[in-house]
Amino acid sequence: MTGGDDLDFARREVLLRKIGHEILLQSGDNVSRVLPVKKTGGDEYQISFEHAFTFHPDSLVHTTQRLLAKDRLASDYVVNVLNCGDSSVAYGFAISGNKKDDIIACLGRVQPKACYLLSIKFQSAEINTARDRYLLGGMALVAVLGYIFMRTAKPRSVVPEDAPATTDDHPTGIQNPTTSMFTLGSMLFDADTRKLMIDEKAIDLTKTEARVLRMFALAPNEAIERSRLQKEIWEDEGVIVGRSLDMFISKLRKKLEPDPNVKIVVLRGKGYRLQISSKAYSDS
Repeated sequence: MTGGDDLDFARREVLLRKIGHEILLQSGDNVSRVLPVKKTGGDEYQISFEHAFTFHPDSLVHTTQRLLAKDRLASDYVVNVLNCGDSSVAYGFAISGNKKDDIIACLGRVQPKACYLLSIKFQSAEINTARDRYLLGGMALVAVLGYIFMRTAKPRSVVPEDAPATTDDHPTGIQNPTTSMFTLGSMLFDADTRKLMIDEKAIDLTKTEARVLRMFALAPNEAIERSRLQKEIWEDEGVIVGRSLDMFISKLRKKLEPDPNVKIVVLRGKGYRLQISSKAYSDS
């Protein structure tokens, strides 16, 4: 394993630190450190943290899948959240390259504040490489056989040079079908159903409000420029806005009021920030 493989493994360790960073942000901790990532086995890594924290399984699964999708060698892996004292498993899930083989349980249950370690074991890179070679070889064989069959079974058609060009009346786009769940303090935000949930009560959001809040939830406690919000939410759809953004921010603020530790802060001359106080889970 040399050259490009070494670079891939170096990128993996950066992604693992990013996972630890986002888990702490989601718990309302934007101060304490993610400790150095340890490689405890051939394909197993351990992420440890400076202080105790709480986590929501939905957010942990979503964050891990989103970031490790950038690791071309990480198609199959198992994630275990371990208690620091005795290494017992507090929570775990398994992700497979074949989605139907994923094992994900106990969603929707906020875990208590405690000292945790995050252990991630990847399938051996050698197994992945061999599997990919067989898969590519099989696909190439099918493509060749299909080409031969089409040439022998279907006559070639000739298109007149003056024939008018055709267009697709219904262009298709690719969307990510996975559910987007975010923990915001004591609230749970479901971007797919456009609902904020707190104390078993659901607060409905409009489509635009949900899109704005999702941008904030993806970068908690980080500044988001006003121009970026306008471009990604409205201008990309061909709509230019003036004070519409201020109106939606104001409505979102009211809907976030049930949890005083979660608020949208105005950054004069810059934009906005979704501020999640570290006190959000102090009683967990």
